[in-house]
Amino acid sequence: MAECGASGSGSSGDSLDKSITLPPDEIFRNLENAKRFAIDIGGSLTKLAYYSTVQHKVARVRSFDHSGKDTEQDHEPPYEISVQEEVTARLHFVKFENTYIEACLDFIKDHLVNTETKVIQATGGGAYKFKDLIEEKLQLKVDKEDVMTCLIKGCNFVLKNIPHEAFVYQKDSDPEFRFQTNHPNIFPYLLVNIGSGVSIVKVETEDRFEWIGGSSIGGGTFWGLGALLTKTKKFDELLHLASRGQHANVDMLVQDVYGGAHQTLGLSGNLIASSFGKSATADREFSREDMAKSLLHMISNDIGQLACLYARLHCLDRVYFGGFFIRGHPVTMRTITYSINFFSKGEVQALFLRHEGYLGAIGAFLKGAEQDSECRSGHGPHAASPPKALAFLCPPAPRRCRSGFDLLEMDRLERPLVNLPLLLDPSSYVPDTVDLTDDALARKYWLTCFEEALDGVVKRAVASQPGSVDAAERAEKFRQKYWNKLQTLRHQPFAYGTLTVRSLLDTREHCLNEFNFPDPYSKVKQQDNGVALKCFQRVIRSLDALGWEERQLALVKGLLAGNVFDWGAKAVSDVLESDPQFGFEEAKKKLQDNSGVDVILGVFPFVRELLSRGTEVILACNSGPALNDVTYSESLIVAERIAAMDPVVHSALREERLLLMQTGSSSPCLDLSRLDKGLAVLVRERGADLVVIEGMGRAVHTNYHAALRCESLKLAVIKNSWLAERLGGRLFSVIFKYEVPAE
Repeated sequence: MAECGASGSGSSGDSLDKSITLPPDEIFRNLENAKRFAIDIGGSLTKLAYYSTVQHKVARVRSFDHSGKDTEQDHEPPYEISVQEEVTARLHFVKFENTYIEACLDFIKDHLVNTETKVIQATGGGAYKFKDLIEEKLQLKVDKEDVMTCLIKGCNFVLKNIPHEAFVYQKDSDPEFRFQTNHPNIFPYLLVNIGSGVSIVKVETEDRFEWIGGSSIGGGTFWGLGALLTKTKKFDELLHLASRGQHANVDMLVQDVYGGAHQTLGLSGNLIASSFGKSATADREFSREDMAKSLLHMISNDIGQLACLYARLHCLDRVYFGGFFIRGHPVTMRTITYSINFFSKGEVQALFLRHEGYLGAIGAFLKGAEQDSECRSGHGPHAASPPKALAFLCPPAPRRCRSGFDLLEMDRLERPLVNLPLLLDPSSYVPDTVDLTDDALARKYWLTCFEEALDGVVKRAVASQPGSVDAAERAEKFRQKYWNKLQTLRHQPFAYGTLTVRSLLDTREHCLNEFNFPDPYSKVKQQDNGVALKCFQRVIRSLDALGWEERQLALVKGLLAGNVFDWGAKAVSDVLESDPQFGFEEAKKKLQDNSGVDVILGVFPFVRELLSRGTEVILACNSGPALNDVTYSESLIVAERIAAMDPVVHSALREERLLLMQTGSSSPCLDLSRLDKGLAVLVRERGADLVVIEGMGRAVHTNYHAALRCESLKLAVIKNSWLAERLGGRLFSVIFKYEVPAE
C-alpha cells in the first residue's frame, strides 16, 4: 500500500501558478505511466483520478536446480531467494480547488508519456463547464458520466471494499469515533452528499437508486458566506476559524429567549433558537471565529434536519454523509449527528465516510474501467479480464499536502477477497480482539512495544540485503517514517482509522515495503527451514514410536513449540539473538504445562496425523511475507521436500487430500472477512468442518472471539509478558481454545 503524499521523484520549486509553489511531482505521482483518467468537477473542487503502473521490489523463492548433480549438498539451503522488480497498478486521486484547474491540466499535459487512453471519464457539473478546456489541454475526449451514478457507484465501492470506511462520531464519548464493521449487505441507505449544494439519494441496490431531494444550502454556502463575513477565501482556513469560535456570542439561544422558563418547556437552554440572532441587536463587532462557528452550526443543523426528515419519510435508519464539506471536521460531524439524533429521537443513525470527498471520482473511474472491459470482451488476451479497478487496497486516509491539495492512492489487489464461508455471522464478525482506541492502557503499552522493537526491525531489514549499498539509508528512512506514525497515533489514535495491534503490524509491513524491504526475515526463514527439514524425519520417528494418547499430546506440544519461534515478539527475538542454538526441544521446555520450525516441525507432523486418519487437509499460508511467517510460495517448496521424505505426505499431495492454498493476507494477523476467494471456494467445495487457527497474531490478536459454524481450534503461545499477565498467565503460557458451535 502506498503512502499518500510521500516525496516525489525530486522536482523542487516548480510552480503550478503564481499563487502556489510546491513540487508538482509530490502531487501528480507516477504521472508519466498514467494509463486512464477520470475527473469529478464540482462547483468548487476538482477531484482527478488516474491509473498508473508502479515498480516495487518483491522477494521470490524457488527450488535449486539439481539437474546434473548426483545429490543435494548438506550445507545447501532448501531454496534460493531473489529480490525482483514487479509492476503493479496504482490508482491516484488528487483534489484541488477549481481555481487551479488550468495550471494543473498544463502540468499533466507536459508530463503524459505512456497513456493508453484517448478518453477521460468526467462527472460533476464542471464536466460540462470545463469540457472544452480539458479536451484542449489534454487532447483527450471528455466522456461525461451521470453524476448520481458515479456518486452511488463510488459510495457502494468504499462501503464494500474498504475496511472501517464508515464511522459514527460522538463528541462526548470515549472514544469519539466508532468505526463500523463492513457488512455484506449495505442496502438500503440514504446518501447525503454535501458539495457546493446538497443532494439526497435513496439507494436500494447496486443499480437501483433515486434522487429524492436536496438543498442549495451546502458547502458552497458556508464558503461563500464565510468569505463575506470573515474576508477569508480558503475553505480550510474557515474551518480552522470555526474550530476556535464561540457560536453563543452570535447565536440567540433558547435561554436568551425564555430565560429560566425554558426548563418548563422541556428544552435545553443551550439550543439555538436563532442563528446569528444576536447580531441584529448587539452594538458591537463580532469576531471572525465566532461568525464562522455560527455559520457552520447553521448550515450543519439545516442539513442534519433535512436528512432526518427524508430518512423518516422513506423508512431508512442509516444515513451516510459524503462530500468535501465534512472533511472529518469534529464541529461539523457533531452538529449533524446531534441534529439527526434530536429530530429522529435516536432512531436514525448518522454515519460518516473516511474518503467522503472522492466518491464521484471513484465512481467515474469504475465506470470507465467497466466500459473498457466491455469493449475488450471477446477480443484477444484481455477478453476474460475483469475491470481491475474493482479490487483496490486503500490506505487509511487521504494525505493533505501543502497549498490545499489532498492526495489519495490505492494499490490493486491481484486476487479478490471474500468472507470465510464458515463464519457464523459475517455481519457481526470483528477480527480484532482489542480496540486500542477504546483501551488507553493497552494503547500506551503497544505503542511503546512497537517503538522499542524498531531497532531490531531496522537491523533485520539491513541484514536481509547484504549486497545493497543503500540498505542502511533506506532502513533509516523506514525507521523515521514508522516512528513518526507511532507518535501521531499517540496524540491522535484515530488518525489512520481503527487502531489495533493488527493495524500497527500491517502499517509496519507497508512502511517496510515502501522502502523496498519486501521480506526482511527471508534469510532467517531460509536458514530455519533448512535446519528444520534435516530434523523432520527424526521428529516423525519419535512420534510414531509413541502410543496414540502420548502421540496426540506430543503433537500438540510440538505445534505450540514451533509457534514460539516468532521474531515479532521481543521476548522471543531477544532469546534468538542471544542464543543462536536455541532449538525445538528448548522451545518445548519453555511451554508451561513461525518460522520453519513452526511449520516443518510443528504444523506438518500435526497435518500428517490428520492425513493418517483419512482427513482431508487444506493448509493455508500467507500470500505475502510478514515477519518470519512462512509464505505460500515457501510452503510449496517445503511440502515438496517433506513429501520426498515421507510417504504419507507424498500420497496426500498426489491424491489432493492435502491442498496448499494462500490466505490473501500479508499480515501476521488474519481477517476472516478478507480471505482469498480461491481458498473460500475450496473450503465450501470440500465441506470443511474443522478450522485450526494457529499463532498469536491469528488466534489471539485477531479471531480470539470469532464464532464459526463448525468446530474450531485456536492455539498459540503467549510471547508477550504484558499480554500474558493481562490474560491471567505468564510468559510462554498456552492458548488452546477448542469450540463447538451451539446447536
